[in-house]
Amino acid sequence: MLPIDNMRLKISILFLALLWLISACNFPLSSPVAGGLSQNLLFVPANATTTATPFQPIPPTATYFPTATPIPPTPTPPPQEPDPPEVSNFPGPSQYSGYSIPAPVGRISQPKGQINILLLGSDQRFGTGGFRTDTILLLTINPADNKISLTSFPRDLYVYIPGWTMQRINTAFARGDFETIAMTFEYNLGVRPDHYILINFWSFVEIINSLGGIDVQVAQNLSEYTGRGWFNIPAGVNHMDGDTALYYSRSRMSSSDFDRNRRQQEVLTAIIDKLISVYTISKVPELFSIYSKNVTTDLKLLDVLPLVPMAAKFKNSSKIQRYYIGRGQVSNWITPGGAMVLLPNRESVLDVMRQALNSP
Repeated sequence: MLPIDNMRLKISILFLALLWLISACNFPLSSPVAGGLSQNLLFVPANATTTATPFQPIPPTATYFPTATPIPPTPTPPPQEPDPPEVSNFPGPSQYSGYSIPAPVGRISQPKGQINILLLGSDQRFGTGGFRTDTILLLTINPADNKISLTSFPRDLYVYIPGWTMQRINTAFARGDFETIAMTFEYNLGVRPDHYILINFWSFVEIINSLGGIDVQVAQNLSEYTGRGWFNIPAGVNHMDGDTALYYSRSRMSSSDFDRNRRQQEVLTAIIDKLISVYTISKVPELFSIYSKNVTTDLKLLDVLPLVPMAAKFKNSSKIQRYYIGRGQVSNWITPGGAMVLLPNRESVLDVMRQALNSP
């Protein structure tokens, strides 16, 4: 198994960084004109004079008192219903898997206007081509209710990849780009992501260091021998530079993928907090330079701008709800080829997804 990256952190951070930074810039909503006055102001010519308006009394209007049945009040419109679940057609398998392919779960109902962004981190090394998205996280933004949630998925989750076969979820993107992993999510997890952000392996340290390090709220001690000495991170708040945060996010020597998912979300939220608290406009060119060089995404600035009013209401990452597909939602299974994978317990997985997606 290839070592997991900190990619979830990196992709989330870069998208959220852009969101927070745009919010802080407080872009004007109307174009100024000469002298700094709005184009919407009405100017009166200097030589204008007032014109008297003759008094024209309005004749009295007869008042009608109905004796028949009064007009009923206007009924209150019913509350807006969420978007109905959609049904999609999925391509069949092209390769035998040795495991019975389950039926699609169907889309989970969501509030109107909710946005789901798939955050992907590849294990690609510099100068190499092939990769897997070993970090997979779904960012759910509900502007109407000012809710943001993050949901983590284990890389070894064994699912049907439409058009291919049953395989680990971390192979879906490389198999067919965003369309394939979007179908995979819809088929197995009940949500089709609206956008994606994919980041490579080598920019994380640079980002953390450009922020002057981050303060991570560590839930559990991590202590292990690395070959170069002991790596110790005690529970509580720990200041980390880029290299330390990278190791803490990626370590799998003494813990599981589930524990690593927790650590990655801890680092991610620490990055968000740092961006909110010490952000300065001078950091924008540096962060955007890193973003443009290392991120592949279909998001445009116009996709982000509508979220700016919501971002301003978040003072820190404590308001972000965090969800995990963890031990309680999967079972171990060995494939006919001898690989250890995680089979999703469908109902348990969908229970988590409904919560994360704010399903009515």
